[in-house]
Amino acid sequence: MYSVEELKQKINKEIDAWSEELNQKEQKELYAPVKYALGMGGKRLRPVLLLMTANMFQEEIDNGLTAAIAVEIFHNFTLLHDDIMDKAEMRRNNPTVHKKFSENKAILSGDAMAFLSYKLLLKCRCEKLFEITQLFTETALEVCEGQQYDMDFENRQNVTQAEYLEMIKLKTAVLIACSLKAGAQLSDADDETAKLIYDFGINLGMAFQLQDDLLDTFGNQQTFGKKIGGDIVANKKTFLLIEALEKANTEQKSQLKKWLAKTDFNPDEKIKAVSGIFNQINIKKRTEEKIDFYFFSASEILQKIQLEEKRKMPLKNLIQKMLGRKF
Repeated sequence: MYSVEELKQKINKEIDAWSEELNQKEQKELYAPVKYALGMGGKRLRPVLLLMTANMFQEEIDNGLTAAIAVEIFHNFTLLHDDIMDKAEMRRNNPTVHKKFSENKAILSGDAMAFLSYKLLLKCRCEKLFEITQLFTETALEVCEGQQYDMDFENRQNVTQAEYLEMIKLKTAVLIACSLKAGAQLSDADDETAKLIYDFGINLGMAFQLQDDLLDTFGNQQTFGKKIGGDIVANKKTFLLIEALEKANTEQKSQLKKWLAKTDFNPDEKIKAVSGIFNQINIKKRTEEKIDFYFFSASEILQKIQLEEKRKMPLKNLIQKMLGRKF
């Protein structure tokens, strides 16, 4: 079976070759931001998960490479547009696409990436291509729905924990689940097993996004790849903020609402004040407990999949490393 590094090498080699094809296009201005976005690297988590799942069921995985790259291109398209909406300046320790090029170029190139992902997906040769394309399309719509929820929440002060969890399920978890299920379908896994793998991916995606939210406030900028405290500055209704508003005493809640209402403020001062309240309420621990809930739910589902343990071990090891949790 392939290691994570071997899978990443395959993926990066395929992306490099595909990016070189873009150089032959006449409209270089359109494709330069695409190359830049993909060239920033990243964990390549979703394509790795797709190929790793395929490898659980069969040794030959090269037929899944185009689907894996399609998922990665689509994911980067969503990041490109998210960064515009969030007015983010850094991504993976580099200027975001709209900062390096322009907002208009980033929007158009992002649109192109969405269609390029479908073009690549349709090159995949497998018996369940129709089912995979259906899954991919439904997932793409769900991701957009999740982003709409995220934007809606920016103007609301009464977002519930249940609403937030539904939002991150759509915005983040479904694409991770789609990647895993597509890998199983590429290898002709039975429907019941593919469903278990999808459910595993949903729980994994929930844990992953909650950890991302946690790192945005309590992480290290160098390893996190973007400025710490961005969610606080943007009034993002993260699990941390929702939990803090629910658990805060009268004075703490008053201070949080004051910062949420301010339109003219020093970003560093706001980050320091809000994260200070988070520390008073022990929000870091509360968030870690929620991450553990989803992580252990995922591990229980993985146990139900009828495969030899050695076939599941690469996936277990990756998830353990990714979330810093043990099965």
